[in-house]
Amino acid sequence: MTRFVVEDDVWAIFPHAKIGVVVAQGIDNSIKNASVYEQMLREAEKEARKFLEFEELSRNPVISVWREAFRRFRTKKGARCSVEALLKRVKNGHHIPTINPLVDIYNCISLRYGLPCGGEDIDTFVGDIRLALADGNEPFIPLGGEENDPPYEGEIVYKDDVGAICRCWNWREAQRTMLTEQTKHAFLCIESIDETRNEVLYQALEELASSIRRHLGGTVKTHIVDIHHPEISITD
Repeated sequence: MTRFVVEDDVWAIFPHAKIGVVVAQGIDNSIKNASVYEQMLREAEKEARKFLEFEELSRNPVISVWREAFRRFRTKKGARCSVEALLKRVKNGHHIPTINPLVDIYNCISLRYGLPCGGEDIDTFVGDIRLALADGNEPFIPLGGEENDPPYEGEIVYKDDVGAICRCWNWREAQRTMLTEQTKHAFLCIESIDETRNEVLYQALEELASSIRRHLGGTVKTHIVDIHHPEISITD
């Protein structure tokens, strides 16, 4: 059995955090019609402009809440929440590129709801996946990179028994566990640290799950992880 566990050190810093999880099994993530996902992304980009009320990016609430969060644990200089990176592209008039169906779907959800989303290939995990404070020795090769760039001690990371999976909570994902067209079993998450947006998180989670079911098939289950329910089973 593979579990997802948020460790106590993370709850000590963010006791009100909630993480919505989608576990998708037996999906078909191959690209059959890229134009479908391109259109979905263009529509999501338009919706995302509602989160860009202020010209100064950091003044917008869905960004400022994560800027503040990143000050509460050790991060790499310049690291930003994944949703900020997406919204910055939209603000600057740049389109979000299509990558593969799962990534396109979760990017659409992130844009539409103003919440960071990410995903990994379950078949690449070694042992449990944990959201934890790094010890600083976890191997990590970033997406598209070739050199080891381990997290700092005290940095919040997703990791398994082999190394880090995503650095600075939701900033940069690992090459080793990335979603590809060959992915059959996926772990996806949506993160919220703003108690006032809990209902938004639940809506985003349900839409993420339904979109995966509709486009990719398979068996899709949802979970909410919080301080009262800090772990779930990913696989039996």
